[in-house]
Amino acid sequence: MTSNGGAAGVDQITFYGDTASGNCYKVRLLASLLDLQYHWQHIDILKGESKTPEFLAMNPTGAIPVMQLDNGYCLPESNAILFYLGQDSDYWPDDKETRALVLGWMFFEQYSHEPYVAVARFINKFLGLPEERKAEYESKQLGGHRALGTMNSQLETSGGFMCSEHPSIADIALFAYTHVADEGGFDLSSYPAIVSWIKRIQSLPGFKSMDDFKHIDSST
Repeated sequence: MTSNGGAAGVDQITFYGDTASGNCYKVRLLASLLDLQYHWQHIDILKGESKTPEFLAMNPTGAIPVMQLDNGYCLPESNAILFYLGQDSDYWPDDKETRALVLGWMFFEQYSHEPYVAVARFINKFLGLPEERKAEYESKQLGGHRALGTMNSQLETSGGFMCSEHPSIADIALFAYTHVADEGGFDLSSYPAIVSWIKRIQSLPGFKSMDDFKHIDSST
């Protein structure tokens, strides 16, 4: 278990997950950007640690990440956790229209982006592109490029971030798997607006990369 120093006056947070997962990285990244204190509990899915009775009591689907507060409240689903953590911060817009736009892009991330980009990355990076899944991997390329093209077009006119000139939880949701899309076979050099956007996210105060979190975890 590791911790990240942060602001006082908030419930103690424990995240259960795997830093190599983009969905888990999302919540740690936002917590870091908000300077929130939390504990991190690694869950090894391959060892069945997300299928134990104790974990299923927190999330019956057995998926990571899960956020648990010190009062026992448990919240699964990465984008729901982003909303919970971000709604009282600068990462949640003030006006109703932009808030709706933020949610729209978060739905896009889960329905039109993650099923292609993240799955292709998993098959290639973590499974080693086995022969029996090559056809599935290839089938994800068209949808992934379609999602990346949609993002690139949005970023060309949105003011620098997905919904405005300010970063939001929609940017965090989409950043997690987009910035490692090359690990799923997607060449981001064809999407210059995305490349510039990635650099803007990486320059935000409090930003930590996946590797940064891995180093934090291994040193504790």
